[in-house]
Amino acid sequence: MYRPDIKVVDCTIRDGGLANNSYFTMDAVRAVYKAVCESGVDYVELGYRNSKKFFSPEKYGLWRFCDEDVLRQATEGIDPRGTKLSVMQDSHKADPDDVLPKEKSVVDMIRVATYVKDVDKAIRLANNATEKGYETTINIMAISHEGSPFLEEALDQIEKETNALAVYIVDSFGALYSETVHYLVEKYQMYVKTKEIGVHFHNNQQLAFANTVEGVIKGANFLDGTLYGLGRAAGNCPIELLLSFLKNPKFNVLPLLDVIGKTIIPLREQIEWGYTIPYMLSGVLDRHPQLSMQWVESGGPRKHDYVEFYRQLTEDPEQ
Repeated sequence: MYRPDIKVVDCTIRDGGLANNSYFTMDAVRAVYKAVCESGVDYVELGYRNSKKFFSPEKYGLWRFCDEDVLRQATEGIDPRGTKLSVMQDSHKADPDDVLPKEKSVVDMIRVATYVKDVDKAIRLANNATEKGYETTINIMAISHEGSPFLEEALDQIEKETNALAVYIVDSFGALYSETVHYLVEKYQMYVKTKEIGVHFHNNQQLAFANTVEGVIKGANFLDGTLYGLGRAAGNCPIELLLSFLKNPKFNVLPLLDVIGKTIIPLREQIEWGYTIPYMLSGVLDRHPQLSMQWVESGGPRKHDYVEFYRQLTEDPEQ
């Protein structure tokens, strides 16, 4: 049976932008936005609102910045049908001044991604967005590397000092198993009493969907997914699987299936994502996927020399 408190966030364009430096065509973004709205998904995240002080517009596409005129062009003439628009700010790469008052923006929610060490910056950005009229969440990245007591202090601080709707568990490295998902949701619930728990998983070990289900079972109500799992490296929880599992009658998976076939599958000619041995290894070893991405993109016969890659991962003291 479905749980009406659950909110689903599609972050295809935002997380997928980590695989192609946010270079999606306007037509592709409009197609994704339209399909997600028609599906009844609660939020659609079209990219980052990060600062051009940190990201060069010559190197990164429009969706790394999500300027208001760009978002208006992406959404113009499309009935949102109740789906809200989200963008993300990195706590250490964003400027509060880049956020307009809500009445001047098409954005509804701003999600702030942070490491535990930057939680003060995240709280500043989240409170800035709240004061300007937006819904907010705080997403704690690289959770497999974040432990007590600093995580507990961060959760306590977020609970007491923000009005965020949700606080997220983000498995950036695709390293978690169900037991740790259970442990983390319960830990968050100990400190976060007035906010929902969110979950965002990567698919390095083919567990993104399964771990999202485990999060639901333990009480997480904000759930992230992407079309066909599109995302950095191994990608994310496929949102079409997630909607099918949730069985909420308000969701309609057919528009998602349509846009996957017409827009997402063709992207595989330019972007490689999904389960591969290098991404599996970075997940199993709880490592950042950057080296795996470089190995996969290297091409040639070396690309499939998995033994050599494993040796590099396990012998490199910097990783």
